[in-house]
Amino acid sequence: MNTIFTASTSLESNSNFVVLCNSLDDVSGLTNEELSFVEKQLEAKNNPAQLNRLSHQVFVYKIEEGDDDNLVLEKARLAAHGVCKQVNKLKLTEITVTGNVSSNLLFAFSEGLGLSNYQFLKYFTDADKRKNSLESIHVIGLNSNEITELNAVVSSTLVARDLVNEPLSYLTAEQYSHDIVDIGEDVGFDVEVFNKTKIQSLKMGGLLAVNLGSPNPPTFSILEWKPENAVNSKPYVLVGKGVVYDTGGVSLKPTPNSMDYMKCDMGGSATVVGTMAAVAQSKLPVHIIGLIPATENRPGGNAYVPGDVIHMHNGMTVEVLNTDAEGRMIMADALAYARNYDPELVIDMATLTGAAARAIGDKAIISMGNAPQPVHDKLIESGFRTYERLTQFPFWDEYKDDLKSNVADIKNLGGPEAGMITAGKFLEYFTLDSDKKNGFPYIHLDIAGPAFNHSEKNYRGIEGTGVGVRTLFDFFKNL
Repeated sequence: MNTIFTASTSLESNSNFVVLCNSLDDVSGLTNEELSFVEKQLEAKNNPAQLNRLSHQVFVYKIEEGDDDNLVLEKARLAAHGVCKQVNKLKLTEITVTGNVSSNLLFAFSEGLGLSNYQFLKYFTDADKRKNSLESIHVIGLNSNEITELNAVVSSTLVARDLVNEPLSYLTAEQYSHDIVDIGEDVGFDVEVFNKTKIQSLKMGGLLAVNLGSPNPPTFSILEWKPENAVNSKPYVLVGKGVVYDTGGVSLKPTPNSMDYMKCDMGGSATVVGTMAAVAQSKLPVHIIGLIPATENRPGGNAYVPGDVIHMHNGMTVEVLNTDAEGRMIMADALAYARNYDPELVIDMATLTGAAARAIGDKAIISMGNAPQPVHDKLIESGFRTYERLTQFPFWDEYKDDLKSNVADIKNLGGPEAGMITAGKFLEYFTLDSDKKNGFPYIHLDIAGPAFNHSEKNYRGIEGTGVGVRTLFDFFKNL
């Protein structure tokens, strides 16, 4: 993985740089005439202000203060997006970030620059012409550990974006597993991949059912980061939905704007890969396991159909009412498998329901679960720090009533209302012990809204956003 951030101690005389400040009184190295020019730009709401020194460019960003520290950091990331656009327009290859401000602000602004500079050019024949000029970002004011973290978080978020942006013509389930192995070898986490024969021996009926209509076999990847100095005796387990392409199966999706972009339906699993990469690169002392069931959902061959009854990995039976409710089928097997690890906590991520996107749009992640509220609160705090905000929905057992079936233990579809919650309650069944009363602590994250952008809005980019990587990394870092 490429790293583009380096620590610096001083500015070269001809450096392109961004200076962050709370007041222009804090800015040194500018003439009175330049300061006057910057002040006028700021008064005209041009923030950051830009100075052209012919041999190099200077940007001045005045911190927008407020009562919400998290929003102040987010505004810095958003401002960095504008600077990145200008830097590449001017064909600059490097820039330095400095300023007499907190390390948190320097980090957030630099993070915004790095994330904004992302491009997915693999399939352009003129990629060299399209490539951004910016290659290096130097930061004055961050120590070596902070630079390591900055490189890890940004590069791993971009890894998640790359995976989401790959089309099915490349990223089949088998290829996905190969790529995960390569990423693990690069950054230091271990990977074990189960093939179809192994999946059959484990009786992962949900994953196998969804795969029935595909010419390509499924995979089940187990990622593990287990440092010797881990602070937890029981592992944290991450489960990610890995539907590499979703047609809806026999319950075919309408089009356009429903099936067209379903290469992104493995966004939850990409978040797992990105999180594991960030944790491994930063060498966080936390034992974490990632589980990724992967397949495509197609209507061909011997595809499963509405009315089928599927025997799942935990022994439960599921009546299929809609083959487009496939993500929960493959994740259910993975959640049941997670019981083998006696986990401290399980967090799953999935582009699971259109109901989630309709409920809150792309502004936040929907969360729910049965984990103790203080644990859930810590994850919510991480979401606000990274501005990948979480909105907690109720998780009352009454929602299970919508999953009652006349022919099986449960059905894979709830009623017409609260679809994002009934999907979460479906998954909860597979976190429970055989008595269906007790299980491991569990949080479900539905990222259907913010996982994919149809147009570029800010530093989150266009198409795959890599949402969740920064939040989960922050959560584990603060354990």
